[in-house]
Amino acid sequence: MKYMINIVAIVLLFIGCASDNGNKMSLDESEFGLRSASLYSENVDLRDFAYSTTPAGESTNIERAYENAPPMIPHDVEGMLDITRDYNACIDCHSRQNAPLMNATPVPLSHTYDTFSDKQKDSIVDSRYNCNLCHTPQANVSPLVGNNFKPEFRSSDGKSKSNLLEVLDEGVK
Repeated sequence: MKYMINIVAIVLLFIGCASDNGNKMSLDESEFGLRSASLYSENVDLRDFAYSTTPAGESTNIERAYENAPPMIPHDVEGMLDITRDYNACIDCHSRQNAPLMNATPVPLSHTYDTFSDKQKDSIVDSRYNCNLCHTPQANVSPLVGNNFKPEFRSSDGKSKSNLLEVLDEGVK
């Protein structure tokens, strides 16, 4: 009996999804997303934008979007990408040893902490060497969609510093 009820429920679900009762229940492919073009089209006009041309060391830090958000890159990254295990121009300035000399933001302790071995290392751990997976340069564009999100920081320096390693085991509150 239970098996029959499940089959009837599945059949009714398929019938309900397939029937539009004369109403437009499906969207045309050009109605998805913000670009107003076919999903199958490679010809998309991008808005004009430019990344910062301010050289590294002369830029102004961008406040974090929320507590422990990866900081955005405020300077020009021309010639610094692609990042590989053998080449990482970011670490030249942002390593904990070099950052004070370069007047750069040092990588947080969470980037030198190996969670697999539960040990602090002297350098960036293997899982954190590819900086631009999380950190991205910012373009001078306005948002396509409005946003009224207001971040809350537990500490006064949360807009500019990470405390991720300290709160990593806290869990969601």
